[in-house]
Amino acid sequence: MSSTSKYSTPPCAACKFLRRKCLPSCVFAPYFPPEEPIKFTTVHKVFGASNVSKLLNEIQPHQREDAVNSLAYEAEARLKDPVYGCVGAISVLQRQVLRLQKELDATNADLMRYANYEKVNNNNNNQERNHNFQYGRRMVNSGYYNYSSAWNNGISGGHNNIGTDNCDGGR
Repeated sequence: MSSTSKYSTPPCAACKFLRRKCLPSCVFAPYFPPEEPIKFTTVHKVFGASNVSKLLNEIQPHQREDAVNSLAYEAEARLKDPVYGCVGAISVLQRQVLRLQKELDATNADLMRYANYEKVNNNNNNQERNHNFQYGRRMVNSGYYNYSSAWNNGISGGHNNIGTDNCDGGR
């Protein structure tokens, strides 16, 4: 008869890897299902089955799943980077966050400068328009046209410059 009959459950990934019988009280079974053999293999390579078993027996049952997920993450990181493990990944992410924060600060400063420039520019244009209105000037094609000087120059100098863009009365 095969090692698994229709009445028994298949061994967990840990018991299968360690080639032992998986008992109903197996501490590994809830956290290393038979469908995830690589998860236990990586944890075993880095921490050892005995140390993981001791750790799981020492902590509260409601904390075990998080502990196993942390061990699996750290084991994977240690296999990729034996010196720093997950700390190396965390450091890279922290540097990236700092770089992005500086970039965001610079962009926000640019936006503030642009907003203040537009505000100042709009205020200057409004003040200029008010000033021009007070003194009888109007803007023509982004140049100023002074009615009083053009009228005076037109009458006295023989030039009729009304409606032109020339601000100095045709001189």
